[in-house]
Amino acid sequence: MPSLDIENVSKLYGDIRALDNVSLHVDDKEYVCIIGPSGCGKSTLIKCVAGIIQPSSGQILIDGKPVRDLPIEDRNIGYVFQDIALFPHMTVRENLSYGLMVRNAPKDQIITVSNEMLDLISMRDRSKSHPNELSGGAQQKVAVGRAIATGSHFFLLDEPLGALDALVRAELRYELRRLASDLGLTVIHVTHDQEEALSIADRVVVMKRGAVVEAGSPAELYYSPKNIFTENFVGETNLLEGSVVETNGTDCAVEVKGQRIRIPASAKTVGQRVVVAVRPEFVPLVPAKAEGDEWKGRIKEVAFLGSISRYVVEIGNGLDIIAHIPTIAERREFQVGDDVNVQLGSGEHTLLFDYPKEGLEKETALE
Repeated sequence: MPSLDIENVSKLYGDIRALDNVSLHVDDKEYVCIIGPSGCGKSTLIKCVAGIIQPSSGQILIDGKPVRDLPIEDRNIGYVFQDIALFPHMTVRENLSYGLMVRNAPKDQIITVSNEMLDLISMRDRSKSHPNELSGGAQQKVAVGRAIATGSHFFLLDEPLGALDALVRAELRYELRRLASDLGLTVIHVTHDQEEALSIADRVVVMKRGAVVEAGSPAELYYSPKNIFTENFVGETNLLEGSVVETNGTDCAVEVKGQRIRIPASAKTVGQRVVVAVRPEFVPLVPAKAEGDEWKGRIKEVAFLGSISRYVVEIGNGLDIIAHIPTIAERREFQVGDDVNVQLGSGEHTLLFDYPKEGLEKETALE
């Protein structure tokens, strides 16, 4: 069964470094999603794995064997693109069996495998349909089935759901994950959709400017990332610039534009510049009250998002805090202009990062 090792791979186009010394290991039967801003190198990376692009340096090993000089057709890789690219003149069954036909497989094997694929993607009743008679989601299911029918157990998915409607995309991503689990596939799935990656991946790889920033389980990257870029890119967050004004070895007090917040943290020194990070769902809001240590603010914006309401709270001195509060029909929601108290600083979900050497704006930039 296939595993993958990418070792110090770089790809240069003149002075442009599309990939910068990328190393990554993917286990057998692991489902890995690669995310990052447009142009970060994620598609270039899997095209190098597929053999479509040759790396400028480094090596790629499948099952421990270097594949640099191995032709695309001999790498035994299934590749599914965003551009579905079914053969328009062929029926669903003919598209599914195409890979076996060009390999001159026995007729009974072609029939057996195509029947299995039709059942696997739940499209036996559409076996005689042509691609133009199918929805976008159904076409992509056929494209996935066609790739699986080749017998490969290693798949590269390059934005496979990017051209589909949101609802179809959500349904099909779980179908992809089910197929991978049921068939024991090793999958690298490139996507620009963080929610898609978090919901189906065993492990998520975050890329920026041709390099791997961080990799970990979806929960690790969301709740306890090691990098400010990851914190900002994976889901919404509040990033608050401040400086340490007090420390006792186990926690410290950080001043943010005149407001203080106490955070569990060690190895910080008084005067050190830092960035406080807290996800909006960990920002409780309560009706305004005079007493207490909570920050005082006023509701600036309200957005209803179904299961949650998104609030922007103006604290003062140009500081805005975003809060996500579960929507409860029986409860009075806050309105624009309401005075509230914001509770920050307690709990494990408030993170503290050293201030980036190049500045926060450049560190979190998506170019």
